[in-house]
Amino acid sequence: MATSLQVPMATSVLSSSSSTSLRRRPIQTLCAINSRNGAKIPMPPVNPKDPFLSKLASVAATSPEKLLGQPLNSDTPPFLDLFDSPKLMATPAQVERSVSYNEHRPRRPPPDLPSLLLHGRIVYIGMPLVPAVTELVIAELMYLQWMDPKEPIYLYINSTGTTRDDGETVGMETEGFAIYDAMMQLKNEIHTVAVGAAIGQACLLLAAGTKGKRFMMPHAKAMIQQPRVPSSGLMPASDVLIRAKEVIINRDVLVKLLAKHTGNSEETIANLMKRPFYMDSTRAKEFGAIDKILWRGQEKIMADAAPPEEWDKNAGIRVLDAV
Repeated sequence: MATSLQVPMATSVLSSSSSTSLRRRPIQTLCAINSRNGAKIPMPPVNPKDPFLSKLASVAATSPEKLLGQPLNSDTPPFLDLFDSPKLMATPAQVERSVSYNEHRPRRPPPDLPSLLLHGRIVYIGMPLVPAVTELVIAELMYLQWMDPKEPIYLYINSTGTTRDDGETVGMETEGFAIYDAMMQLKNEIHTVAVGAAIGQACLLLAAGTKGKRFMMPHAKAMIQQPRVPSSGLMPASDVLIRAKEVIINRDVLVKLLAKHTGNSEETIANLMKRPFYMDSTRAKEFGAIDKILWRGQEKIMADAAPPEEWDKNAGIRVLDAV
């Protein structure tokens, strides 16, 4: 390539008659004339990572006649015949590695969202309690206790329990009992937070948190209800009866556990569970399922609130002593 660039310089020195004769001479004569010329035109720097330019530069330095003998009319782009397998540019991965403006990008893919929450000691139940969810939640609880048995674990709940929102059963009652037993075996404090819905077995998990550390968002809902019989399908009557007895046993266990964690009697819980019993955050606090309602700025508002006696005094109400 460097030799071919010297052709205009050599021809400009010759006369017009000699230049006309040079046009008739073969290309090998021009290369010989240029090779005798000692002056060299400086070449611009070539990117060593560009395989196409590197190949052209090496061919121009060793055998420039290959570049000068290219056909004028061809169906293929020029100089591609120099390559056994033409490669015009680097692969996308090579191009990405060569740029420097994105040097702070992560070298490995980021972890999934549950892993990021787990790093903050947060376990999120955002689906009905099916076997896959139960397996993951128990594994995360055990892992967090192994990491640090003294730090609290934050359990966020937005689940319809073992049923879907339309009431159809999707999991056995033992799924909720399995998570409950795992919570009771942990040494850590478990802070439970209801964010959305805590229905059935999910309401039990909400109430099973550490006393004083059970929270609820202001617009979340909690609901307790009786367990439902799974779809019997084409089962014989004896099997349906066995399943019905098992559901009654699970209902009694659920009543006892709710009574234990809410402070209500078993009779009260059983009567309320005869039909779906919905609770907003205020009602859930009165029921004993939670200890505190979470909303931004509540501490300052409650601190600024005047006591009832001061309200009466400012309103001009006089409190009479009992006779």
